[in-house]
Amino acid sequence: MRIIITDSYEKMGLEAANIVAGQVYLKPDSVLGLATGSTPVSMYQRLAAVHKTVGLDFSEVTTFNLDEYIGMSPDNPQSYHYFMQENFFKHINIRPENVYLPNGMAEDMIAEGERYEKLIETKGGIDLQVLGIGQNAHIGFNEPDVKFAATTHKVELDEETIQANSRFFASIHEVPRYAISMGIKTIMMAEHVILLANGKNKAKAVYKAVCGDVTPEAPASILQLHRDVVVIVDEAAASMLPASIRGVNITKK
Repeated sequence: MRIIITDSYEKMGLEAANIVAGQVYLKPDSVLGLATGSTPVSMYQRLAAVHKTVGLDFSEVTTFNLDEYIGMSPDNPQSYHYFMQENFFKHINIRPENVYLPNGMAEDMIAEGERYEKLIETKGGIDLQVLGIGQNAHIGFNEPDVKFAATTHKVELDEETIQANSRFFASIHEVPRYAISMGIKTIMMAEHVILLANGKNKAKAVYKAVCGDVTPEAPASILQLHRDVVVIVDEAAASMLPASIRGVNITKK
């Protein structure tokens, strides 16, 4: 595991974009796992800028998003389909047929999870997975539990997650209570992982992910067992981390 601590949110996004851009340059047909929410927006903005200024080519790239709200159509402004189009896809030259997100409108979520897993397998697996982290240390929508959920599945969102996501809605009552999410096994099968976090409210979750016990009660802690993880955080999100961690390379930028 490597940890990069930046002095701003914008620089966090820059560092993450550099890694993603490098992946695409080295392997033009990369399969990227992508995240939504406010955390990765600066990364997407930087990648779009690199595409426009120096021609970073996404035409052969395939993407799989982590999750989607259940019962929310792709054209709903609060859906993750809509978020990805507005914040990233419409600004680059990715082919629409190479973009995949779970179908939150599927009638059978078990079948939808199986379909999504088969799609990922057909594309050869995920080369680079980008993750955010919830205040309760969830990744994707894998909420704290007594066990790690393996593959793409239906999730009942924790109240803490609903409260956190309510800032994107007119009312907390509009926040969906269920989502479909990639599971921990799917995430851990990615060749490389980037975990992003910013803000003081994520400091405890980052500590649990990096320094805590590996437990499904803190889903992000499983990343301690991954072979290639880069954690990119701003100073506020890193505020609870010790100055040194055994076996971890910490860099400040």
